[in-house]
Amino acid sequence: MRTSSKPTIALALGSGSARGWAHIGVIRELEDMNIKPDIVTGASVGAIVAGAYASGNLDPFEEWIRSLSRVDIIRLLDAKMKGGGFLQGKSLMDAISKQIGSPEIEDLDLAFACVATELASGREIWIREGSLLDACRASIALPGMFAPARNANGEYLLDGGLVNPVPVSLARAMGADVVIAVNLNGDLVGRHFFVEQKMQEAVTELSDAQIAEIEEKDSQVARWAAKLKAGFGNHLDAYISSLRKKETPDPGLFDVIAGSVNVMQDRITRSRMAGEPPDIHITPKLANIGLMEFDRAEESIREGVVATQRQKHELEELARELQKFNT
Repeated sequence: MRTSSKPTIALALGSGSARGWAHIGVIRELEDMNIKPDIVTGASVGAIVAGAYASGNLDPFEEWIRSLSRVDIIRLLDAKMKGGGFLQGKSLMDAISKQIGSPEIEDLDLAFACVATELASGREIWIREGSLLDACRASIALPGMFAPARNANGEYLLDGGLVNPVPVSLARAMGADVVIAVNLNGDLVGRHFFVEQKMQEAVTELSDAQIAEIEEKDSQVARWAAKLKAGFGNHLDAYISSLRKKETPDPGLFDVIAGSVNVMQDRITRSRMAGEPPDIHITPKLANIGLMEFDRAEESIREGVVATQRQKHELEELARELQKFNT
């Protein structure tokens, strides 16, 4: 950071599904420390939060995600079991569009880019132009969950976390002098099932009558329930599990996907960051948040704040360095 000109600061937001709301807490705490990045990159859910931030719409986006209930989330999951994925993602992206608009990446307030993976070759794809929503949709296409996205060249794209879960290298390529990385994939492997079993004891479960009432009032929830009963049993991670009691401790389909994703992203993150270390490494502790527990935004955001505070010494040093160029 010893430079005669103001250093270019980048924020690299990692993948991590529902744990990704912690990125908002990180950004808020950085703002309180007077640290504002010039560049923001993201993979998977990190791309969505990065897009909300770069477009200047983090406030309405945060308000929305804090308001989400488990039933709200069910309404956003357009299950069609076709196109290479269980979920199509259109309902989710339409909802996100209402919060952040549909800008072009070139028109954003901050320099933005996100990572996706080309299905045919396994190549890492850096998306730096075009529709912000299309870029985010490609970056969140988690195999087994969301259908692959398709770009203008007809290439099928998958989740960026498959190849670069914390895109430090992308931030460096965009000219960053200092990279602050937020890694959501630490402390996960082997804990998913045990934590979820403990959560089951603490979650207030809906009665059959309450479930029937929700299904009667909301046709989309009713359709979802029918599909779950017909083809997928009672397992859609913790929030679906709280609507339907598990009859056995055996992992369900989405438990297996969640555990597998945790193993994969933990190993890839360790490897990539060993060769491409950030200047400041923020690691929220979120092993208690399940793959699809997007309704637990309050906890995730709070841990993002706490994790950032754990790096207070390094961040304050950076803030002092930046202050020299503001006076």
